[in-house]
Amino acid sequence: MAAMRATIRRPSLGAGTVLFLAMFAVQSPILVLSPILPQMAADLGVSTATAAQLRSVAGVTAGIVALVFAIHGSKTRLSVLLGSGLWLLAGGSLLTSIAPSYLMLLITHVVIGLGLAAVLSAGFAASEVWAVDGDRARVLSRALIGQPVAWIVGQPIVGLIAGFHWRWTWVAIPFAASIAALVALRFRDPAIADAGQECDPIGLWRTSGVKGWAISEFLAFSAWGGALVFVGAVFIEGYGVDVATTGLILGAGAILYLPGNSLGRRMIDVGPVRLMVGFGLCSAVAIVALVSTSAPLPLAIAAFGVGVFFAAGRGFAGAALGLQLSEGRRLAAMSVRAAADQFGYLAGAVVGGLFLDLWGYPGAGIGLGLLMLASALVLLSDTLPRADQLPDPRRFIRRLPVARETS
Repeated sequence: MAAMRATIRRPSLGAGTVLFLAMFAVQSPILVLSPILPQMAADLGVSTATAAQLRSVAGVTAGIVALVFAIHGSKTRLSVLLGSGLWLLAGGSLLTSIAPSYLMLLITHVVIGLGLAAVLSAGFAASEVWAVDGDRARVLSRALIGQPVAWIVGQPIVGLIAGFHWRWTWVAIPFAASIAALVALRFRDPAIADAGQECDPIGLWRTSGVKGWAISEFLAFSAWGGALVFVGAVFIEGYGVDVATTGLILGAGAILYLPGNSLGRRMIDVGPVRLMVGFGLCSAVAIVALVSTSAPLPLAIAAFGVGVFFAAGRGFAGAALGLQLSEGRRLAAMSVRAAADQFGYLAGAVVGGLFLDLWGYPGAGIGLGLLMLASALVLLSDTLPRADQLPDPRRFIRRLPVARETS
């Protein structure tokens, strides 16, 4: 009997699978909100712009906590930090599904924001720490594609379930995804190294170009994050598309994240700054066309796909530049980037909502497009070092999240 028990091994999951599910879960509260904004607003008796500020509350909470991680680090084991964040996401999503008022939804989104910060910070750090030598590229690649896959899979499901009631979407996607990630975390491979992480924020901010990179990332996240907050409402209110069809449109458009990410990886030798500027300007044009509501519906759908494609390539280049500039301080850099991401959603929702109230959806598109343009202008300033002063990207790319195995 003892011999039989010795031969029975508990099933275990690799780091890549666990982190893929965690990143899928962390994107779920974000993707759910966009197509159901008009429903939530009508049910709660508030405007669409006001309902969009739920994302702002979660974003500012997550941004503040991520900055705390960037400054102080965390000696808590990564698995504990990641698990805590997933429990917060699950609890916040479940409470959102039963919240009786807009005020209560604001509170539940504070809980969700805490979970976002913990999962993003611990997840990206674990992508480096949990991967063994020779397997880093595969682990990091699986982790990063979790977020776009969440859009691809989740948006059609949200569109279908929202036809019954918007509250059920919070149970079917964010809550279920968080529980699935928690189960995967429980069954992770016991051979995976686990430890707390410390940061070196002073050394990071003294590095040439880091401040300009961080500002540019914040502005870009603001522009694209704001577009994602309002894109569902654009199709529903601006073009009269039903919720289910909107979910299919958003899910199909998100597929273009994968080739856009791949193009950014393949073109990294051109230089991350050039890619960020070029792809960023293309994204700005796509955002203006998408949110204008004056273009034909097929053109708006195409604009969303184009925006996803170039935003993905720009995002890859932004991560590459940040890690190049801050080599050796990756947790601090990625915590700063996570904060820029979340504060960007806040700024994007505020700017988009303000321009929406003043000039309608076309005004919102112009406002968000200007944020992406400002991101490119920061990169074109003298804040950043010249390309020849940066480490060779070909040496660095082998360790990036979506780099392919070269062996």
